[in-house]
Amino acid sequence: MTSASSTLSPLSEPLVFEPVFMERIWGGRRLEALFGKHLPPGVPIGESWELVDRPEAQSIVATGLWRGRSLHDLWLHQRRETFGEVADAPNFPLLIKLLDAQETLSLQVHPPAELAAELGGEAKTEFWYIADAAPGAELFVGLKNGGSRAALEEALASGSVEEHLHRVPVRAGDAMFLPSGRMHAIGAGNVIVEIQQNSDTTYRVFDWNRVDDSGRPRQLHLEKSLQSIDFADFEPALVTPSGETLIRHSLFQVDRWELEGPREVAPPGEFAVVICVAGEVECAGVALQAGELFLLPASLRERNIHPCRAGSSLLRVRPGG
Repeated sequence: MTSASSTLSPLSEPLVFEPVFMERIWGGRRLEALFGKHLPPGVPIGESWELVDRPEAQSIVATGLWRGRSLHDLWLHQRRETFGEVADAPNFPLLIKLLDAQETLSLQVHPPAELAAELGGEAKTEFWYIADAAPGAELFVGLKNGGSRAALEEALASGSVEEHLHRVPVRAGDAMFLPSGRMHAIGAGNVIVEIQQNSDTTYRVFDWNRVDDSGRPRQLHLEKSLQSIDFADFEPALVTPSGETLIRHSLFQVDRWELEGPREVAPPGEFAVVICVAGEVECAGVALQAGELFLLPASLRERNIHPCRAGSSLLRVRPGG
């Protein structure tokens, strides 16, 4: 397809996108209370897809020169101006969400890359940053030491899976890395920033013996789950930061900045995503409150971000390598 870049003026500001809200039975209204999101009334919202390029959902530029254009359109037609020199792919390679878990989610696993195609899905590695956590909030990740496939299968049959799972207490500011194959569930009371591979393949392992209003349990995907679970994944720990870097992976790098003065978000010719997690920050006239993000285009001249008040902090997301 022919690029339309020659007909457009240079970008003068970062790209802000409209969030895509997803109703979920386990969701709530915390994204409204914490971050001022304008949620659809009267329904539980579990996910706000903040940056997405998928057939079922598209991020749309909310303001500025490219208002109304989709992330996929920019990926196809303005790739160099927006993203710089990046690896070719059919779609923008990351998906960024905010999650509000008013109830504990089902126990899940995503297929590892070497099995995903065979199982009819997509590999999915992800990263969680705990933006807010109720007292006693926890995550379920991996198996307790000494667990085995046989023991888990027996527990699945008897409905006693919980005693085999590794539980991790969390508070705001904690982070967890979830490679494909790591069994996991978000506990009730967590609000999470999720940064993930662009995939939506999830296999449900267990749903805590819950049933719907008709007394029926939710569908599970046991055969595919058991093929996907890493049964050597015992008691994984929360992320230990390396300086400001929370995770450096082939898919993405995530840094957390306590912003005390102006800083360059990324070198010229490279893009980055900025997610404000506390306070307020500003770049080229675009301000972000907690729970908001923008994409800094590779071609943008003004690349410094400034704190607008004391105590402002952000996550900076860049492609891995």
